[in-house]
Amino acid sequence: MSGSHFIITGTSKGIGEQLAHMLLEKGHVVHGIARGTPGRLSSYPNYRHHVYNLSETSGLEGLMDNIFEEIDLDHADRICLINNASMLEPLKAIELCDATDIHMNVQISLIAPMILTSFFIKKTEKLSIRKKIINISSGSGTYPAPTMSVYCTAKAGINMFTQSVGAEQKNRQNPVEIITVNPGMVDTEMQRVARGKNEQEFGMAKVFAHAFESGQLLSTEVIGMHLLHIVDKDFEPGSIVNYDEI
Repeated sequence: MSGSHFIITGTSKGIGEQLAHMLLEKGHVVHGIARGTPGRLSSYPNYRHHVYNLSETSGLEGLMDNIFEEIDLDHADRICLINNASMLEPLKAIELCDATDIHMNVQISLIAPMILTSFFIKKTEKLSIRKKIINISSGSGTYPAPTMSVYCTAKAGINMFTQSVGAEQKNRQNPVEIITVNPGMVDTEMQRVARGKNEQEFGMAKVFAHAFESGQLLSTEVIGMHLLHIVDKDFEPGSIVNYDEI
């Protein structure tokens, strides 16, 4: 199918699901990757759902091969990868974190986006159409929050990865416009999990609860509108963008 193609991780809920919905409403083709079911997205004929656990990083190239087989690159005018999926837990002091949880968090939140980015650039490097990668980060990538060390580290890694790859792309003949977006605090399931944690174990629980109670959280609809603008706007490769900059 011709037109604009969007590959989005984490489309079964939250920001990923809302953004996919809004892009589909505009007539774009969305290739969703998620562990969960597509829900309302399945009613769109231009939606393709791929059930996949991003912690299984060894199979990601095969997954992307399958997705690119669905795209008619000769007639596509834009292709965009949005690395949205991430894992919040473990939310506790590092010595209390289980090795398996640490490993899974970093696989989903950092390693998977790195591999998907690598494959995306490899598959599109000869294309002269518009190519864009948006990595969804967090303020936690620059704020060292106690009992959130694994999540903060993964998001800091996404920021540095984006800047490094952006530096690689700047002087390419057909550069990929890779950016990171800090979406602010959005009322998602991850936020609900954080504010519902035991304060003795997760010291930041009261901070998340206060943000919710004081109306500081954005809805997924509002952040979706911001992201639509960011999708269309041109940025220097490697840029770190706050959702409200435009």
